[in-house]
Amino acid sequence: MRTVIYLVKRNSRVFLRDRAAVFFSVLSMLIVLMLMVVFLGKMHGDDLVKVLAELGGERDGALDRQNAGYLIQLWVLAGILAVNSVTVTLTVLGSMVQDETRKRSMAFYVTPVSRIKLSLGYIISAWLVGTGMCMLTLAAGEVYFLIGGNGLLAAGTLLRLAGLIAVSTFTFSALGYLLALFVHSESAWSGLLTVIGTLVGFLGGIYLSLGSLSEGLQNVLKCLPVLPCTAMLREACTGEAVRETFAGLPEAVSDGFRGEMGITLFWGEKEITTPEQVAFLLVYAIIAIVAAALVNRNRKLRDR
Repeated sequence: MRTVIYLVKRNSRVFLRDRAAVFFSVLSMLIVLMLMVVFLGKMHGDDLVKVLAELGGERDGALDRQNAGYLIQLWVLAGILAVNSVTVTLTVLGSMVQDETRKRSMAFYVTPVSRIKLSLGYIISAWLVGTGMCMLTLAAGEVYFLIGGNGLLAAGTLLRLAGLIAVSTFTFSALGYLLALFVHSESAWSGLLTVIGTLVGFLGGIYLSLGSLSEGLQNVLKCLPVLPCTAMLREACTGEAVRETFAGLPEAVSDGFRGEMGITLFWGEKEITTPEQVAFLLVYAIIAIVAAALVNRNRKLRDR
């Protein structure tokens, strides 16, 4: 256990010691947060206000606009948390590729340290750093909302989000480690990060609402880990805001909105619950860890 703890500390420090990488990771995270909340949030918020107005009845237009804006901002924040759980963990796992290309890993292989401990060192360090960066994003979002005149999320909601973030970053740390086993140059890893960083927003239904996609494409995305991760974070972030925004309207209206915006996922007529999404992500993580163990085992046999 001490060996794993040492490796986790070492791998975390490799990333955190690179101040430029940490600075630009935080800066890009904050820039994306601001841009998406301001522009994407405004666009969806205006659309939601129009829908509420069209439903008729005695409604407070100013309150609807405030509630709708806050709801969409929370929706966007959840999407950014999902993106960070993927991209930050992969960035941290770059130290593994770096160790491989610079032959540092050979120093570990000639020691009594087992490869499973080396693997855990990389996965756990990516998990911890990724979770920390996502929590920093959540804190930045809360500060932004507070400055904008909105309240803070409830303590229970924040604790729930922390748990869901931990599950998400663990899953993508395991998947990222498996992916890193097949990359043998830093330039290839950098290029791969660029591609994944571009795709993850679409895979999570972040740049486009889920309802704007075809049913077939939706079903494909539901089988991948990014969309369920995004959905469960959205559900936790927006639960209270949805109730306040659609107060006084039939429940079918809010249910339709949740489905359209990818807050609630369905497989056929059955709703996919948050515990089922958590289990789904953990299954992905277990499969990735088992597959990585098999790859490492085959490599060890070839090295003999």
